Amino acid sequence: MLNRTKILLIISIMIITACGGMSMAQVKPADYQTEKYFKILHGKKIGVVANASSVIGSTNIVDTLLHSGITVKVVFSPEHGFRLKEEAGVISYDYNDPQTGVRVISLYGIKKKPAAMDLDGLDMVVFDLQDVGTRFYTYISTLSLVMEACAENHIAVLILDRPNPNAFYIDGPVLDLKYKSFVGMHPVPVVYGMTIGEYGKMVNGEGWLKDGVSCDLSVLPVENYTHDTPWFPKAKPSPNLPTDNSILLYPSLCFFEGTVISVGRGTETPFEVYGHPGLQGYQYSFTPQAIKGMDSKPMYREKTCFGEDLRQYYAENPTEKGKIKLSWLIKAYNSLGSRPDFFNPYFDQIAGNSILQDLITKGKKEEVIRSTWQPGIDAFKKIRARYLLYQ
Repeated sequence: MLNRTKILLIISIMIITACGGMSMAQVKPADYQTEKYFKILHGKKIGVVANASSVIGSTNIVDTLLHSGITVKVVFSPEHGFRLKEEAGVISYDYNDPQTGVRVISLYGIKKKPAAMDLDGLDMVVFDLQDVGTRFYTYISTLSLVMEACAENHIAVLILDRPNPNAFYIDGPVLDLKYKSFVGMHPVPVVYGMTIGEYGKMVNGEGWLKDGVSCDLSVLPVENYTHDTPWFPKAKPSPNLPTDNSILLYPSLCFFEGTVISVGRGTETPFEVYGHPGLQGYQYSFTPQAIKGMDSKPMYREKTCFGEDLRQYYAENPTEKGKIKLSWLIKAYNSLGSRPDFFNPYFDQIAGNSILQDLITKGKKEEVIRSTWQPGIDAFKKIRARYLLYQ
């Protein structure tokens, strides 16, 4: 039987091989740094918040921990499930993972926060999810509720930090807490320019957890990384963000999710295109189809949508990176004749206020709308600065 030293050596070789012989000058997400956290976890009973993006090379972190002899008692799964098989917004349920036998507790089903009984007997919860740096991407909400539950039950949390591909800028309106929801829990801009580890520190430090509880939180930082380091995950963070380009476009195109416009769900290019059957004067078209694991009931299924193909947008307009682009939303609204049903109630939750919709319907130009965001962004930057790990 292999002893612990040999097991760790084998895992280290597997990690180096998976990274193509990663050098010290390359970005090294925290979960790759097994020599730093394995020694913390050995001998403890742990829970892990993970999904299919929680990988070291091509191996899920839960599999790696189990192979190393670390006791994983439970896995907590966010939106899209543990093995990333659930579509956006689809409720998932508890089950035993067939590959490991470990109990998987859904945090995107009948509850979004771990119950006390879910945490019973645990010494620590390890959090390892790939964020994309937008307020409405639900992994930061899951983080906050996990931290809150652990604080209430006196259990430590370790975040294995990962780079944020949209960490190089800050933009968008700051959330008005009247519109607080699972797609926006805290008074931050749409794009907040922090890794998920930094975000967790901010939530803790600013007293944003329920009743002001404080979590026993540790963050293992990414090596050789700054917010300006170009970096994209090899494993897609969710089923409908399959490419680097879709991740870059997501902060701008997600606003369409609160409208009658399709963002290409039901195609192989979600969040890289947008369209509607009634849009006039657009040359590009797509026809959404049911795609298992991505969207089985897409908007405008089997109907031809006309709109824009943005797959080459940043390649052709590199200086446009680093800001939310509203012109696509405004153009689509005007192209449909400013129809009264263009926006649905979900839009204000995504925007984090009712002001954005009001300004668009009043015909305000993009630069005027953007100017209303700046005071909130400036105030947020002062808060953010207290929690940065990567200057």
